[in-house]
Amino acid sequence: MSQMISSAFDAQQKHKYTLRNSNAAQRIDKLTTLRAAIESYEEKIYAALQTDLRKNRFESAITELIFIYSEINFAIKNLQGWMKPRRAGKSISSFLAKNRIYYEPKGSCLIIAPWNYPFQLLMSPLISAIAAGNCAILKPSELSPASSAVIARLIRDCFDEREVCCIAGDAAVATTLLSLPFDHIFFTGSTAIGKLVMQAAAKNLSSVTLELGGKSPVIIDETADLKKAAEKIAWGKLINAGQTCIAPDYVLIPLDLQQRFIEHYKSAVTRMFFTTNGQLNEEVYAKIINQKHFKRIATLIDDALDKGAIASMGAERDELNQSIYPTVLSRLPAGAAIMKEEIFGPVLPLISYQTLSEAITQVNSRSKPLALYLFSANKQNIRYVLKNTSSGGVCVNDVLLHISNPKLPFGGVNGSGMGSSHGFFGFKAFSHERAVVFQSVFPTSRLIYPPYQNKFWLLKWVKKFF
Repeated sequence: MSQMISSAFDAQQKHKYTLRNSNAAQRIDKLTTLRAAIESYEEKIYAALQTDLRKNRFESAITELIFIYSEINFAIKNLQGWMKPRRAGKSISSFLAKNRIYYEPKGSCLIIAPWNYPFQLLMSPLISAIAAGNCAILKPSELSPASSAVIARLIRDCFDEREVCCIAGDAAVATTLLSLPFDHIFFTGSTAIGKLVMQAAAKNLSSVTLELGGKSPVIIDETADLKKAAEKIAWGKLINAGQTCIAPDYVLIPLDLQQRFIEHYKSAVTRMFFTTNGQLNEEVYAKIINQKHFKRIATLIDDALDKGAIASMGAERDELNQSIYPTVLSRLPAGAAIMKEEIFGPVLPLISYQTLSEAITQVNSRSKPLALYLFSANKQNIRYVLKNTSSGGVCVNDVLLHISNPKLPFGGVNGSGMGSSHGFFGFKAFSHERAVVFQSVFPTSRLIYPPYQNKFWLLKWVKKFF
């Protein structure tokens, strides 16, 4: 395996100099080829996602394939404009010069994807890497083997290995890849592993984009429409059985609204994820990825209940089918383990607050989340929350949807990640913004050369106008 990795890396190191000269038409052709290959593999992708995560075909279409088709189409439509040099302002030393910013490919890139959205979270950064003119080695997750196998075949059918290569394997393979001097590393996964990726990248001074996670909070104030909020939160929390990096992790809500919210949440969950005879509908409800994560989530629930929390809904589980029922926990004790880590499962803790500033204190006491959700009809409250919190992204009166707009940057901050992706922001992540000055035949920079006698008038002029 090490020899294969080394061979693929060396081949791409040589080929990246050819790719850096590719034009928009050539890159668009590669994206068009990728789109056609995905279309031909659709049925295999659906089947793999069903095997790995028991994903419903419609859910897979919306969250994995349609998402990627949209990203490809957006890149194809806009790539020529993204690649054009951008004008920049002047300074005293380049007053008559032309100042431009050129977007150049970083070169050889490593993309490490997680298991929860195994297709989308590998293909999305790949689209950006191709658009920016890079080579890429892809490392899918070993925890979603069916999806990884389909992706590997798709990539082999679609690309020369000198341009894009897919290497499957476990953590040892990832460690070997991370030891190599890539020009850029794009990692999606947990904060803990993100720290290890950044440490490895530092040894080679590789630039990184880290898409991590964290405990994304929901704040509900007294002006919110509780029924609508509950329905949206139920969908955002339980799609993919809660295994979503921007899923609502916990809800902050005034105590007197809590019971009404629970009733609305139960009603929404029952309508969306249960059959008419009250059984969990496994045709639309995904499973937990493996036994390890199943036991981890079950342990978090049991720990909270043992310490005095109340299961206002659910807490049942089916270990054989790796299903944890939609669960709501209230009256959580301060020491509950579930409030100390990202849940990444279908469990929703409720935390009561008395004032909005108290809710914000709760949010700010934790690491900056990847997403923050606020349900309110009060514009003053909305401004207050936005001004006094920090998160990767925000949805006001909805959840998850900010990730679906390629015109918005998607990314975390500090503990939830660094750098942005999607659309132009993904193109920039895989590009070096190179400053270029085309100096005039009459350069003003000569004004600052020695000797300096009788030039102090220039300092006053510069301070005034620049």
